[in-house]
Amino acid sequence: MKHSELLKELDERRAAACEMGGERKLEKRRESGDLNAQERLDKLVDPGSFFEVGLLGASAFEQDKDVTPRDGKIVGFGKIDGRHAGVVVNDFTTKGASTSTTNSKKMGYIRKTCNERGIPFVHIGESTGARLPDAMGSKGMGQMLGNDTTQFRRTRDVPWAASALNTSFGSSAWLCCVSDFAVMKKGSIMSVSSPRLVSMAIGEKVNLEDLGGWRLHAEQTGLIDYFVDTDEEAMMAIRKFLSYMPSNAKELSPRTVVADDAVSDQDAILDILPERRTQVYNMKKILEIVFDKGSMLELKARFGKSLVTCLARLDGRVVGVIANNPLTGGGALSAEACRKAVDFTVLCDSFNIPLIRFVDTPGFVVGTEAERKGAPGQIMNFMNATCLTTVPQITVLCRKAYGRAYVAMGGGAHNDTMIAWPMAEVSFMDPVFATNIVHSKTSADEGFEEALANIQKDLEIWDMARIFSAHDVVKPQETRKFMINMLEVQERRLSGGVGDRMMRTWPTSF
Repeated sequence: MKHSELLKELDERRAAACEMGGERKLEKRRESGDLNAQERLDKLVDPGSFFEVGLLGASAFEQDKDVTPRDGKIVGFGKIDGRHAGVVVNDFTTKGASTSTTNSKKMGYIRKTCNERGIPFVHIGESTGARLPDAMGSKGMGQMLGNDTTQFRRTRDVPWAASALNTSFGSSAWLCCVSDFAVMKKGSIMSVSSPRLVSMAIGEKVNLEDLGGWRLHAEQTGLIDYFVDTDEEAMMAIRKFLSYMPSNAKELSPRTVVADDAVSDQDAILDILPERRTQVYNMKKILEIVFDKGSMLELKARFGKSLVTCLARLDGRVVGVIANNPLTGGGALSAEACRKAVDFTVLCDSFNIPLIRFVDTPGFVVGTEAERKGAPGQIMNFMNATCLTTVPQITVLCRKAYGRAYVAMGGGAHNDTMIAWPMAEVSFMDPVFATNIVHSKTSADEGFEEALANIQKDLEIWDMARIFSAHDVVKPQETRKFMINMLEVQERRLSGGVGDRMMRTWPTSF
């Protein structure tokens, strides 16, 4: 054939691939309010920055090659806020974006390139799972599932982000579970298999929400970090998460210029912090004052709610924040809160993000339900993660710091710097419980107040400061300035800011 004819054929093949599943299916998506794969991609990456690979990929089966443009996956490389990223976007209009022999190779190529070249990987999920007949039989298993050598752990050294949109089965679920950040659109479902397949497997009808709805993952599994209402918000959430992350574990996160209005009135902390030890308050309101205004990105907000985990900026520097929230359960650490703390600690330590902990907890949640959830094991995992942390760490003792929870939250030797507010109390357990155990008295008994006062006399922070177990006592409104100065001092200069990353092989799902 002549060159002109071949070039014309290439243009025609490219045009056909870009039609995705056809106008009828694309129109159906528009009617439902869902963005198509190309529209999601356009919202995710910087304008004009994306270049695609595998445009002409199609099914390896002859009968499907003409009805599988791009084989249901748009893959390539683009920029997000000026930095390169590898991207996979599922095209649900083509065979439900089901995983096949060809598109597995396309996705694997992007992941491999990202891992080896040190750039983030993003997976935009909406899929029905494995495609039949590609996956059936020994040949299918050998081609699709027998050759995947991707290491789904943080050893890969680059941030992964993923989304679960609408129907997210199979690979869309796997990628959310192994990513460093997963966002889910409300109304979507994320599960191992479709309700139809599950119903056949267990012999009973399955409710969509119970199988993998957003409330399940928000409140019970903790597998999703962030929830949104629309496709566009999901793309913006991924962009925002990556703005806090380095491109890879050999770098530091980008530091931003601090706006003139980024600093709140620090005296406002005293308006939130109660004077009574037993009165609850919302720790999030204090964090919003301490850190750069509008910079907090909270993760797993509805899971393990007695603990707050968020990325934030302090004088433009990215930091990770772990804080007890007395508004829920008085700040007592549940098994879920421990899992949440471990997951976040591993994230920060793997990507060189300093950790700041705000402590106000009466201890760990106890009882039969806690034991059934494996609380002792979760507590030890929490302790282990805290001990293995290698990024700069600052601990702030706000009020209560009792028992082993004090250590798990970065007390004792498990920090680079520990400061306390004058109202902080440190002891083995809540003084009311200690009074009952030591003196066999309750609040209804005569002499209880005298016995309680005797137990409480050594709780105050002054003795700890006197022996330099606390490095300083500061006013709450002085905390921001102190932390800014101390993080400058605690930079890992001898290693270019990179820690030992002792948790880099910790699993990304828990």
